[in-house]
Amino acid sequence: MQRYPMTPQGHAALEAELKQLKSVDRPRITASIAEAREHGDLKENAEYHAAREQQGFCEARIRDIEAKLGGAQVIDPTTLPKDGRVIFGVSVVIENMDTEEEKQYKIVGDDEADFKAGKISVNSPIARGLIGKSEGDEARIETPKGVVEYEIMKVIYD
Repeated sequence: MQRYPMTPQGHAALEAELKQLKSVDRPRITASIAEAREHGDLKENAEYHAAREQQGFCEARIRDIEAKLGGAQVIDPTTLPKDGRVIFGVSVVIENMDTEEEKQYKIVGDDEADFKAGKISVNSPIARGLIGKSEGDEARIETPKGVVEYEIMKVIYD
């Protein structure tokens, strides 16, 4: 069984999305299909075909979320030893050693990742290059523009 690491917040967000899909979206789509059927010939009924397509997307997302929740490995970084190491769930402040630009990222599960919000996937090149290192360590990260060297300034267990 595949394990899906996620933060408690990511787990709660998936549960909320699943509840929304099952209790609001699925019944609304079912009602749309029933209404479209009443319009007659299904072969040329665009509303019916659109509703069926929506239903397919909804059911696929429900199955995907249920699989991820079933294999969820919820990791709460606040309960882990605070030894300054970069691990799943922490926020890390890094400094580009060439430009001296600082950035802060939170390392989260794949479904939680949002680069614009500073949340990066545990499977991203940046996160893979940082995990296991400690405050003060240097990390060489392979990027599309080449290798970039970062110094780990701070690890925040939030």
